[in-house]
Amino acid sequence: MSTEFPPYSPQTIKVRTIPIGSLEGVASIHKIHSVRITWVDLVNGTRFRVLPLKSFQRLLASSRPGITIAQCVFGFVVNRTASGFGPIGEYLYVVDLTSMRLCSYAPGHISVMGWFQDKAPAPDRVLGTGVPMCPRSALNRIVDTAKSYNAAFLVGFETEFILLKSTNPIEAVNPHGWNSAQALRSGTKETEVIEEIARGLINSRIELMMYHSEAAPGQYEIVTGPLPPLEAADALVHTRETITNVASKHGFRATFAPRLNLDNCGSAAHTHISVHPIDDEPSSQLTSDNPLTPLESTFLAGLLKHLPATCAFTLPLRASYARMLDGIWSGGTWVAWGRDNREAPVRLCVPPAFVDPEPASNAPSKNHFEVKCIDGTSSPYLVLASLIGSGLLGIQSQAPLVEKDCATPAAQMTEAEREAVGVRQRMPLSWEDARAALEGDQVLKNVLGGIVEGFLSVGEILDDILRSPASEAERVQMLVEYY
Repeated sequence: MSTEFPPYSPQTIKVRTIPIGSLEGVASIHKIHSVRITWVDLVNGTRFRVLPLKSFQRLLASSRPGITIAQCVFGFVVNRTASGFGPIGEYLYVVDLTSMRLCSYAPGHISVMGWFQDKAPAPDRVLGTGVPMCPRSALNRIVDTAKSYNAAFLVGFETEFILLKSTNPIEAVNPHGWNSAQALRSGTKETEVIEEIARGLINSRIELMMYHSEAAPGQYEIVTGPLPPLEAADALVHTRETITNVASKHGFRATFAPRLNLDNCGSAAHTHISVHPIDDEPSSQLTSDNPLTPLESTFLAGLLKHLPATCAFTLPLRASYARMLDGIWSGGTWVAWGRDNREAPVRLCVPPAFVDPEPASNAPSKNHFEVKCIDGTSSPYLVLASLIGSGLLGIQSQAPLVEKDCATPAAQMTEAEREAVGVRQRMPLSWEDARAALEGDQVLKNVLGGIVEGFLSVGEILDDILRSPASEAERVQMLVEYY
């Protein structure tokens, strides 16, 4: 095996952002004049403030380099403020210099993420730690906790979106479908857009694994490589910004809306998670009957137990549930897992047998889980915090995996057949069901902390706004303009 391309693992992955010490050189080479200090709110809105490079460099000279932002930042949706978010108080948004990336879609700009922190010490918190409402801090805290249980993670994303040439009426750029050569013909505007997105991601030092057309008219998918969870979420935000901005530059609208028409496929944000021991775990011979390591098994047990509650974050809109149906390869409506089963919300992706036909009992697993019940209207930080937090609960309690490998779509099984493989729990079938599941899952809420109540409050406001148009066509138009 080439040493240039070692197997993916937390030890071999390199996060290729702009090195902190090379900012001056990068600024000179790429003619950088502006820095976008960027964050993602609780309803997955990307926000930023632009600082001239010299102002940013002056900021870096301070003891806590950051900008002040009103504490209602997390409760503000369009022109309304959710309950519990008032006009008093400010946070300091401290920049995370390890997250800097070139904005290929905006020449002369780089972006940087950060941490929301208290301006002054709070009675119950250490100055310099993230506040409970900060999504990046919540994810970072959960990942750090998992390390003390000998668990590390890598995350990769499939980003599906539809290119529209009109939002009123809704009109896709072409009628072509899955992997169709006609969807990427040379000389077409959509091919120019997709190729520019691909080059932009590479130039931003995000690993682009592949791209192709998807099943719905004008639909495409961008697949990016695995990274540690926080860095993966940052990279997904940058990927989505690259997609939407390049499309806008060419007069198109890129939408991540879950499903535009019931007679066509929806758009997902399938999330691939691999679970790795930091130190060697007890030997476990992986076989066709036992494809999971002990760590993977307990992680999966926790994930499945809390999966209905996580859907409040992974499928955050009413529109999300038009995609999560049985029989359309979107993950189905039963809590289940299965090897290469696209009708299960958690698909176990097992490497081809020819890669390692007789693995050693202590060889690291090459498995990963694809979580399908996620769409592009969700915040990647909240998604990963809830999914990894759920798996962490299983690891902490050494939970037994009740559900067996689901080799047949659960919706096609009889009740007795589902019982035989431990499939007893339904996925939420609506926005209300998912929120109720989250509100009732006190254990997961404890893991996530105070961010849950803020998320639920802001979600009510967004739901009111998205339901306000009188007609279904107007509601879909508003959805694609927001997402």
